[in-house]
Amino acid sequence: MVADSALKTTKGIYDTAPRPNPASEVSEQEMTADEQAHAANLMRINHTGEVCAQALYQGQALTAKLPEIRQEMEEAAQEEIDHLAWCSQRLSELNSHESYLNPFWYASSFTIGAVAGLVGDKWSLGFVAETENQVCKHLEDHLEKLPEQDHKSKAILSQMHTEELKHATTAIENGAAELPKPIKAGMKVMSKVMTSTVYYI
Repeated sequence: MVADSALKTTKGIYDTAPRPNPASEVSEQEMTADEQAHAANLMRINHTGEVCAQALYQGQALTAKLPEIRQEMEEAAQEEIDHLAWCSQRLSELNSHESYLNPFWYASSFTIGAVAGLVGDKWSLGFVAETENQVCKHLEDHLEKLPEQDHKSKAILSQMHTEELKHATTAIENGAAELPKPIKAGMKVMSKVMTSTVYYI
């Protein structure tokens, strides 16, 4: 089951068809080669972020103690699959590729999720809330950094931002614990390493 989920996530295999891409009705605007490469690199980061989110949720669902929390994790993971598919499609349109490091980031995030679930559901939800809050900040940053005319990528990231914020709010409403500052700092460092490497690889 775990191996199957990992393979599907990192290889872009989906059990259900994703929702319509929010950029499907947005027209493509001409970009320079440098602008297109920059947009692709940013979208690669967002794609890997969704790989990490999938892994985190799947790890937590595996070890969550309360059935309702496990169901919350599984439902959130299903919604994140749409984000994964949208980012992957956009990368193809930009003539680029997904990160070659995705298996590593999946394994790392799955381990964090599983450990969080073992520690307790309130801490597991705390990781969800903090992860989603950090993801929202990345999305806001990328919306500003994308080329002005790349309306298709912006449409995708805007929809993702709305839904990631909802995931964070849901986790808090379900009793998420406030993570200690050292853990939050460590998550930010890990995120920084991921974004700085995946931009290129």
